[in-house]
Amino acid sequence: MRLGLEETLGALNAALGPGGPVWFKETRARHLRARDFLAPRRALRARFGDDEQVPERVVHAIVALQGPGVAPVLRCAATPAGLALQLQRSAVFERVLGAVAAYAAPTVPPAPGPRVVLHCPALRGSPCALRLSQLRAVLVADHLARALRTHRVNVRLVPAVRDPHMPTFLQQLQVDWPAASERAASEALRNRALAELIPARNAEALPPGALGRVCLKELVDERGRTAGYDPNLDSCLAVTEDLLSVLAELQQAVQDWAEDSCLGLAGAPDAGADSCMVVHVVSCEEEFQQQKLDLLWWKLDDQAPLRQKHLVCGPVKVAGAPATLTAPEYYELRHAQVCKASALKHGRDLAQDPAWTEIFSVLSVATIKFEMLSTAPQSQGEWLLLFNSVLPFPDLLSQTAALACTAPGLHIAVRTEMVCKFLVQLSMDFSSYYNRVHILGEPRPHLFGQMFARLQLLRAVREVLHTGLALLGLPPLSHI
Repeated sequence: MRLGLEETLGALNAALGPGGPVWFKETRARHLRARDFLAPRRALRARFGDDEQVPERVVHAIVALQGPGVAPVLRCAATPAGLALQLQRSAVFERVLGAVAAYAAPTVPPAPGPRVVLHCPALRGSPCALRLSQLRAVLVADHLARALRTHRVNVRLVPAVRDPHMPTFLQQLQVDWPAASERAASEALRNRALAELIPARNAEALPPGALGRVCLKELVDERGRTAGYDPNLDSCLAVTEDLLSVLAELQQAVQDWAEDSCLGLAGAPDAGADSCMVVHVVSCEEEFQQQKLDLLWWKLDDQAPLRQKHLVCGPVKVAGAPATLTAPEYYELRHAQVCKASALKHGRDLAQDPAWTEIFSVLSVATIKFEMLSTAPQSQGEWLLLFNSVLPFPDLLSQTAALACTAPGLHIAVRTEMVCKFLVQLSMDFSSYYNRVHILGEPRPHLFGQMFARLQLLRAVREVLHTGLALLGLPPLSHI
C-alpha cells in the first residue's frame, strides 16, 4: 500500500489522544531541514495543559507509529516551536520511488460517487460569440469533469453542442464535450408551461417570441432566501421555446439516469429527484439568467433535482488587448505569441514547419489553460482588499508612529518600512482585483447595489492609498 499524508496525519493526531487535529505538514524549505511535521506549542497547551508537557508514553507511541499508509517515523522531540517530527526519509524515498506509478494516480474511492450533471450554458452559442469569461467557464467545466471522473463520479455534460463550428474549436482547446443534433422541447414541459402562463395585458408586455409569462414569486420566496438566490429576481419570467428546449435537455440528462437504474445497470445508484446534483458552470454575466432558469425548472417539472448549484466564473481581462476580444481571437493572440517566442529562441520562424505545428498548438492551449485555471473561478477580491488593506490601516499608522521612548539603551527602533511594504502589497492586491472584476456593470437595476458597493470600496482604497503616499511626501498621480 502506498504511503499517504492523510493517513500519516490521522495516525499522528490519534496518538495524541482525544481532541481536534493538531499536527500539520511543513512546506517551507528552511523548516524542512529539521522537521516534516509540527504540533505547535499553543495546540499542545490546549491539549495537555499549561505545562505543555507531552507524556513520554505519547512520544514513544508516535515514534513507533505503524499502519496502512503511515510513513515511518525517525524521531519526535520537543522544540521551542512545539513537537517536531521527522520521518525516516531514506525509507520513504525507497517506498515511493519503488512504486512511482501508484503515486502518480489519483486515489479511487471503493464505491461509485454521486451523479453530477455539469451544465455549461456558454456552449449553446458559436465560438465567434464566446466571451473570455464564457471561455473560462468552458475550461473550468471540462477540467471539473475530468477530475470528477477520476474519482468514479458519474458525470453527464450538458448541453450537447450544436453549432457546427464549436466542436472544431473545442478540439483545438483539447476540450472533450459531446455534440448532437437539435433537440426540441418536450411536450410535457411545453404543456405544463402553457398551463402556468399568465395572460398578458397587452401585446407590448411580452418580448418577441415569448409564449407568455410564468409567475415565480412563490419559488423566489421559498428558495431564494435560503439558497442564496438573488433577492431582485423578477417574480415573472418570459417563457420562450429556447428556454423550454434548454430545460428539456437538462431534464433528459436526469431521466436517462432513471432509465439506467430501472434497467439495473452496474454502478447506477437509485434514481430520484435527490439522487443527482446539477452544477451550472456559468460566467458572472450568465448567473442571473440561470437563477431564473433554475426556478422555472422546479416550477414545470416535479422530478427536477432538488440540488442545483452554481459555479460562477469571474471576468477575464487580457493585458494589452481590447475588452471585446473573443475566445478565437484570444487563441490566435496566444498562438502568435508562442510562434514569435519560438522564432526568437531558435533564430528562425518554425510556424510553417509541420513538425512544430502540433507543438505550438499544445503550447498555446497550455498557456490559455494555465491563465484561466491557475486562480479560483470566483475568489473574494472585495474581502481581500477590505480585510487586508482598509481595516488594518489605522493600526498600521499607529505602529508606524509608535516610539518606544521608555525602552532602555541609547538606540530606538522605528518601523519606517511598514508603509512602503503595505503600499506595495495594496497595489498588487488592487491590480489583481481590478483586472478581474468589472466594476461598472450593465445598467440593470438588480446590479446597482453591487456596483455602488464596489465603488465605495474603491473610494476607501483610494483614501488609504493617498494617505499612505502622503506619509512619504508623495502626491498621487492621475496617470503615469
